[in-house]
Amino acid sequence: MNRVLSALLVASCVVSLSHARAEVTLLEPERVFDGSDLHDDWIVMVSDESILYAGPDDKAPGVSIDTVLKLEGQTLLPGLIEGHSHVLLHPYNETPWNDQVLKESEAERVVRAVNHVRDSLLAGVTTMRDLGSEGAGYADVSVRDAIDKGLIPGPRLLVAGRAIVATGSYGPKGFHEGVSVPLGAETADGFDDLIKVVRSQIGRNIDFVKVYADYRWGPSGAAAATFSLEELKTIVETARSSGRGVAAHAATADAIERAVLAGVETIEHGDGATPQTLRLMKKNGVALCPTLAAGDAISQYAGWEKGIDPEPERISRKRESFAAALDSGVDICFGGDVGVYPHGDNVRELEMMVEYGMTASDALRAATSGNADIFHLDGQLGRVKSGLLADLLVVKGNPLADISALRQVSLVMKGGVVYVHPE
Repeated sequence: MNRVLSALLVASCVVSLSHARAEVTLLEPERVFDGSDLHDDWIVMVSDESILYAGPDDKAPGVSIDTVLKLEGQTLLPGLIEGHSHVLLHPYNETPWNDQVLKESEAERVVRAVNHVRDSLLAGVTTMRDLGSEGAGYADVSVRDAIDKGLIPGPRLLVAGRAIVATGSYGPKGFHEGVSVPLGAETADGFDDLIKVVRSQIGRNIDFVKVYADYRWGPSGAAAATFSLEELKTIVETARSSGRGVAAHAATADAIERAVLAGVETIEHGDGATPQTLRLMKKNGVALCPTLAAGDAISQYAGWEKGIDPEPERISRKRESFAAALDSGVDICFGGDVGVYPHGDNVRELEMMVEYGMTASDALRAATSGNADIFHLDGQLGRVKSGLLADLLVVKGNPLADISALRQVSLVMKGGVVYVHPE
C-alpha cells in the first residue's frame, strides 16, 4: 500500500471518528437538586441521551464541550415523574366524565391526548404513569408508542390500558335496563375471568394493571369494596408472572387492606386509610398516591370558592388523611389525577402536598427519585447521576424554598433532547 493511500485511509478513519463523537452540553446552574439532596457547586454534562457527569466543577472529566448553558439563579433537577394521570381525559368543568366516555369519539380523544402529553412535557414532566384509558380502549398504548417512535412530543408513558372493575360497579350509569352503554373500564369477575382479562391486557402490551378495589356502589352511593382478597390476589399473581405490577384504586379501609394483602404496589387516593391500614402499607412497602389536586378541582367545579368559602368536608378529610399518611412514614407518590384538571398544571399537586404539610424537599424527592423507585425506573432516571438518562428540568429560582418555582420552567430535556430552551 503506498503512502498516499495510507494517508487517505487514516484521514478517513479520523473523519469517521469525529462524526461518531457525541456532542457534549455543559449546564451551569446555580444549584442542582440531584433527586435526594441540593448542591450549590455542581455542574452537569450531557452526552447523547445520557448524563456524562454530575458533580463539582473541579472534578469534571476533561472532555471537549460543544455547548455551554449558563443558568444563573436557576435550579436543575431531574425531570418530574407524574404518578397518576389520564391523558385521554380533560377537565370535567369543560365536559363531564360521562359525556367524554359516551359522546367523544376515540379519534377526538386521541387528538386531545396528543395535546395533553405535550403540555405535560413542556411543564417539566418527562415521565408519566397513566392510570387507565377511561373508555378509550387501548388508545393510551398507542399514544405511548407514538411518543417512543418520535411521532409526537411527550413524556415517557407507563400505561394501564383498560382498568379492571367488578360487574355493576363502574359507570357511566343511570340508564334504564334496556340500554347498554360503553363503560369506562373492563369488567371481570371470578378467578377464571380475571385471569383471562389480565392476560388479555398483558397481550396488549400494557405496562401495569390497574384495578378498582372499591367503588361508589354501596347504599346511597357509598364507596365499598368490589373484589374479594382472593380475586385481588389472582390479579396480582397473574400480572406479576409477566413482570408487571398492580395499582389499586382504593378509598375505603377494607379495600385498602385487601389490596395491600394481595400484593399491589400502589394505593390510589386512599382517602379512608386508617392508622392500621397505613401501618400495613408501610410494612408491605406499598406506596400511596393521594391525588390531592383532583378532589380540590372537583370541589371547585361544584361551586366551592377556594380561599373564600369554608373548606368542604371532603377537603378537610383529605387534609387529615394526608397528614396521617405523612406521620405513618408510608412512601408518598406524586400524582394528582391530572386530566381531572388541566394537563400542564401538574405542579398543582406538588403545591398542595406542601400546603398540606409535606416539606418541599420531600415533595421533590417524591416527584423524582421516589417515583422512579416506586415504578422500577431507578436504574434509568429520576436522579441527576452519571450514566442515567438525561431527563432534566431547569427552573428559575429555588423550588426547595418555594415549590411554585417549578412553574418557572426555563429548560426541559428528555433523553438529551431539549424541548424548552432557556432564554
